[in-house]
Amino acid sequence: MRLLMISDTHVPHRARELPEQVWREVDEADLVIHAGDWVEEAVLDALRERSNVLVGVHGNNDDVAIRSRLPEVAHVEVGGLRIAVVHETGPAKGREQRCDAHFPGVDVLVFGHSHIPWDTTTPGGIRLLNPGSPTDRRRQPACTYLTATVDARGLADLRLHEVKRPGTAE
Repeated sequence: MRLLMISDTHVPHRARELPEQVWREVDEADLVIHAGDWVEEAVLDALRERSNVLVGVHGNNDDVAIRSRLPEVAHVEVGGLRIAVVHETGPAKGREQRCDAHFPGVDVLVFGHSHIPWDTTTPGGIRLLNPGSPTDRRRQPACTYLTATVDARGLADLRLHEVKRPGTAE
């Protein structure tokens, strides 16, 4: 099963729309995970319509309409892998310990908010993943998202992708 993980799309504040590169990944994914800060309800509707399966949560920049449609925390099981999704996990310092305490029984936690790609494993064994943002790089060298597969080994083939700017080679 192929996963696409995105967060912090901030449409239309940081970009007018999702990059075509991301839409191609949506088309190829079996499961799309969005870790919040959609900003515009139309992005939620478009992703829901185009995704095979969409799991998403609301973020701190999402209005009441999005918050009424999405939970603060979502859970999904894929091939025996227990995945949780949340927008914020707090400061980087102490993140692993906080996540162990707040997300028992989870194998993978996908989160957003910082726009900073993150991949660590907590002392309790939870894989923490932040895909960054495909539309707002902030202080990062590039806009990013994550893909992975879930197979008999669990989470495999994890890859951080840089979003190519229009006019650059892919």
